[in-house]
Amino acid sequence: MFRSRSKDEQAATAKVTADQPQQPRDPQAPKGRPTPKRSDSQSQRRARAHTPTNRKDATKAQREARRADMAKQREAMASGDERYLPARDKGPVRRFARDFVDSRWCVAEFFLPLAVVILVLTMVRVPSIQTIALLLWLAIIVLIVLDSIGIWIRLGKRLNERFPNENLKGVKAYAVMRTLQMRRLRLPKPQVKRGERP
Repeated sequence: MFRSRSKDEQAATAKVTADQPQQPRDPQAPKGRPTPKRSDSQSQRRARAHTPTNRKDATKAQREARRADMAKQREAMASGDERYLPARDKGPVRRFARDFVDSRWCVAEFFLPLAVVILVLTMVRVPSIQTIALLLWLAIIVLIVLDSIGIWIRLGKRLNERFPNENLKGVKAYAVMRTLQMRRLRLPKPQVKRGERP
């Protein structure tokens, strides 16, 4: 039971192992290269980003990363840098739609200042002025609707000419919503002057 194997048994075992084809080495196996020095491995470990050990540190790191991303997005909104814009504003199609809107005068961009004026006029207790204010409301709303329809149609034609193979879903609505903002408050900031056609 505990005796050593005979030479015949050892030779038979060696023959069987020699007959079996050798399996290729697993490329993921760590051996086959020298073990790195301790100083090298420690310097590599220090170079890698340290993962936080508790939840408080993890949330703090997440908050800082989110803050840095938001700062990059704000800068991109001001400068028009495509790399850091939100997904809603990215791409050449959306940029063309923004430039199309920013290059022209729109009735809708004057809605907020006119709304304030009309609101003040409605507070005056003179019936004729209140009637004028209501007619102004109606006229502004009709003009905004007509202007928006015109932009929708003209932009649609230009987009089909310029980007025939692109996905144009939601681009016209994006442009019309941009017209509702005053030019200096639009984000991303306008990159073209008025009258300069994209």
